[in-house]
Amino acid sequence: MAKRPTMIEIGERAGVSQATVSLVLNRVPNARVAEATRARVIEAAEALGYRKGPQHHVPENKTRVIGLLIDEVTTTPFATPFIEGAREEAALQDVVVATFSTRSDPKLESLALDMLLSNQIIGVLYASLVTRPVEVPERLRDVPTVLLNCYDKQRYYPSVVPADVTGGYAATEALLKAGHRRIAHLAGESWIQAADDRERGYRQALASWDVPVDEELIMRGGWTIHGGRDLTTRLLDMPNPPTGIFAFNDRMAVGAYGALQARGLRVPDDMSVVGFDDEDTSMYMNPPLSTVVLPHEEMARWAVGTLLDEQLPAASPRRIKIECPLISRGSIGPVPVRAAAE
Repeated sequence: MAKRPTMIEIGERAGVSQATVSLVLNRVPNARVAEATRARVIEAAEALGYRKGPQHHVPENKTRVIGLLIDEVTTTPFATPFIEGAREEAALQDVVVATFSTRSDPKLESLALDMLLSNQIIGVLYASLVTRPVEVPERLRDVPTVLLNCYDKQRYYPSVVPADVTGGYAATEALLKAGHRRIAHLAGESWIQAADDRERGYRQALASWDVPVDEELIMRGGWTIHGGRDLTTRLLDMPNPPTGIFAFNDRMAVGAYGALQARGLRVPDDMSVVGFDDEDTSMYMNPPLSTVVLPHEEMARWAVGTLLDEQLPAASPRRIKIECPLISRGSIGPVPVRAAAE
């Protein structure tokens, strides 16, 4: 699935807010946007290849509302792309998304469904911030439902998740292409499915390049900045430290930067680093962090389109994985001369 430019990206290129982009592209009447600003937004949208997207079927006998049940919206920044992607795709069909944060609490889910299902809505997006298997409320069994960033083990419902394995592969291969062979992986916690998948991608990339996996270079210790700093410090204390690091997420990569700086080392001159998630801060690090994008907005758009196009529950149950593309910035360089000589 080709990645469509987001309104945030268009806004960054045009030098305006996402709200302004939305006003211009959705042709909101009486919007107070200067013509020069409007022209910049349109030019940026065209340059990035923005398009409205396909038309979807909207049932005439339903209220033009989609319910979005999501477990959390405040613990990480990743809820916003889910909500905005779903809202934007639905708005193209003049459909509204009603969002409920439920904390996976059955009582809160039931209250949300009481309100939604009493109004003959189009269907429900059932979402999780962490990719995982879920137990879908029984009340959704006969309601058009798509699972977003989660899946049911019985594969009764269509679902969409990120392709974390190929993302981990791409991150590791970027270091391999730069000449690195001693590549460490700052792994996430084992209970997180994304951590296992990204590590699998790391291992597959090394195997594809005929590079043996050194288990000592796979460091486990959480997913925080503090964890990334501690693990990188341990790597640097090795007799033969790595020359490249693939971090489970950008936060651990931030910690890796800190540990290297504390030792007087520089990225990428002394160590190359790749992250995952493309958090907002990654492009402002020094140097900007090469990272892998979580395609949450594209996932939400796919989920809305599927919900609109498949009105019968379990009409075509399947699990879709959407590509996690690599963004190359300034944190990957060649193997340091000293390490290459060794």
